[in-house]
Amino acid sequence: MAKSQKTNRGRCFIFPCFIFIFFLCILASINEVRFQGLLRFGRCKIPNQSSSSSSLLASNNDQELRILIAVLTLPDQYLRRHFLRLVYGTQTLPEGTKIDVKFVFCNLTKEEQKVMVALEIMRYDDIIILNCTENMNKGKTSTFFRSLPEIFNETDGSDGQHYPPYHYVMKADDDTYVRLNSLVESLKPLPREDFYYGFVIPCGSMDPFKHYMSGMGFLVSWDIVEWIHDSDIPKQHVEGPEDKVFGDWMRWGKKGKNRYNAKWSMYNYPDPPSVCSHDLWPNTIAVHLLKNPEKWIRTLTFFNVTQNLKPSKLYHIS
Repeated sequence: MAKSQKTNRGRCFIFPCFIFIFFLCILASINEVRFQGLLRFGRCKIPNQSSSSSSLLASNNDQELRILIAVLTLPDQYLRRHFLRLVYGTQTLPEGTKIDVKFVFCNLTKEEQKVMVALEIMRYDDIIILNCTENMNKGKTSTFFRSLPEIFNETDGSDGQHYPPYHYVMKADDDTYVRLNSLVESLKPLPREDFYYGFVIPCGSMDPFKHYMSGMGFLVSWDIVEWIHDSDIPKQHVEGPEDKVFGDWMRWGKKGKNRYNAKWSMYNYPDPPSVCSHDLWPNTIAVHLLKNPEKWIRTLTFFNVTQNLKPSKLYHIS
């Protein structure tokens, strides 16, 4: 009798255990679904410390305005690049805007460059090295634009990435100060296809269809970048003053039907005075020919770029 009671008690114990294990399996299955959902939710690109100064991201959605600013410079210009990282990295952007600032130059030729530039890439990830020899008017700009679709060809839309990778690409000099908010505001109402934007040359002209845009900082839409990559026109006409050559491509290829003259919000620094310059003013998009530290400081002071400096016990700046 005692044995039968033990058997019954054992059966009574086994059945609740079975129910409890079954319940745990269901709970684990539900949690696994939730966990996978959390993983998918978490698969968003978070800017790391190494790219924080070169990628200025105000929003991450399909409607964002994406701009690449390519500063053409030289490998040895380490201090200039560090300074420009401060100038661009401390600017804030309107909601729904992404701007990447990259420094562009040709192949490295010195051991010092290979070490120093490698360190910059590791820290900032904001450098593009083209397969070319440094030159002024022998195709550096051509090499840059023709390389872009291959550099960013992973953003074709098939893997969920944005396409185009950038709506606009701007080529800028390293002695140009671009005010990012002003640039964005000027672009918002403008077309995003077959588009050519900048400071019209000659300086006295206001007609963007007559000649070409100054190299201080001109901008084109991504479809023109792809056309430069695919067309024979840029390949056959490389040498010469590069900004004029670029204007020739636009004219011969009947490209840039949508043009915008940003003059006089883009201009040369007022000293020395010239037909291409005027005084600094609030509605500025870009100031060119900042050839020395004094001109940079006067320009940054005029626009009060340090106004958002937070008070702290760690420092005092009067």
